This record gives sequence, structure tokens and C-alpha cells, in this order.
Amino acid sequence: MGVIFVRKPGNHRFPVAYLRPLPLFEPMSLTVKICGLSTPETLEVALDAGADMVGFVFFPSSPRHLSLETARGLGRQVKRRALKVALTVDADDATLDNIMDALSPDILQLHGKESIARLRNIKQKFNRPVMKAMPVETKADLAALPGYAAVADRILFDARPPKEATRPGGLGTPFDWHLLEHLDLNVPFMVSGGLHAENVVEAIGVTHAGGVDVSSGVESAPGVKDPELIRAFIRAARATQELSVR
Repeated sequence: MGVIFVRKPGNHRFPVAYLRPLPLFEPMSLTVKICGLSTPETLEVALDAGADMVGFVFFPSSPRHLSLETARGLGRQVKRRALKVALTVDADDATLDNIMDALSPDILQLHGKESIARLRNIKQKFNRPVMKAMPVETKADLAALPGYAAVADRILFDARPPKEATRPGGLGTPFDWHLLEHLDLNVPFMVSGGLHAENVVEAIGVTHAGGVDVSSGVESAPGVKDPELIRAFIRAARATQELSVR
């Protein structure tokens, strides 16, 4: 079944009544997200190769950070061919307001230390589904999961960054996927962190995740997406469609 979002009136410069149908996805299908896209050429490659979600980073410490004007152009290019995801890290309302105006994302990905209350506030204020990134290193990191899963529309499991890291993701480091075995969640979840074409099949097989998210695994250098690596990753992920995914 397709999903339709309604933009509500508020402090955004959007029409009061605006309906937009989003792409249709088959139930139980694997969701593939290419994150950190920053050029029209690599965005087009991801769209042509069949990415379900395309991610745009708004975090100055990241080599994939976008200006609002660049994001505006890339957002127009998508043309409903995939869901647009805005990745932010502990962003305030003013920052999110600017991102909403420039990109008009379909999903807000919160990749910082946002509290459960902050997630709820963002959902209510900006009227968008929220995907919460959860850093994972040990089983103890999953203790907060029930509270976040009760509010978030989707959970993204990523490797916990080292203490000296300047950003919370996109570091090319995997975590122990077996920590997610037998996971019982009432919301969809995705796996990220160190994924690439050679290990994505194993990651899906171990976790039974409903989606995979890649950034550095399809780059030739930090922030530089490689068209062939994008195509290879999506091909490899799609080859797992016969697996049971939730």
C-alpha cells in the first residue's frame, strides 16, 4: 500500500493543503538506502539503480555535508523516484526548519543523542516520519531501544563510533550483527555501518533487517561516491530478496 503525507499549516512556507503520494513498495521487500549523496551525477546513478531511499547529510563535520542550496537542487532531481531522507545530528528547530524548506524531506533521520521526548517533539512539529539511529557496540546498547521504538517510525542500527570520532556515522565500521539476532520490534529497522557489496548479504542474513543503509561503502574517498560501487551494492542487496526479511 502506498503512503500519503499531508503537509499541515504551520511556520513553514508550504501550501496549507498539499498532498503528495510517495513511491509504492511491495510488502516485505528490502529497503535500500544510499546515504551521503552530494552530486547530481551520483544521485542519478542511485535512482537509476533502484535505491528506495536517498540520504542527504546536514552536519558540518561530515565530508558529505550539504549546503541548503545544493540540497534544494538535489531534492528537485529526485522527482518522487525515491524517498528523500534528511540526516541531522542534534539539530535545533531552526536548522530543521531550513532543511524542510530546502529539501522537503520525506523522512527525518536523527543521528545524534536526541532524547525520546525530542523525537516526539520533532514528529509533532515537522509532521514527518522519524528514523532514529541507534549506536551499537554491545548488547547493553539495546537497553534504550524499547523507548525509542515506541516513538520512532523506523530504527537504524549503526556501529558506535570511537570516542575520538568527530561524527556519529559514515565511518565504515561494522558492528557485531549477531547482537540483533532474534530482535523483536514493532517498527521496521535497518542496518548500517561498514556495509559494502561484499558483506551486505551476510548482514541481512544474520539480522533479518528490513533495510540496509550505506555511505562510505560506496565511496572511493570520504564523501566521494563511486557510481560502480553504488550499482554493485544495490545489485548485491537485491540478490537477497528471496530471504525472509521483516
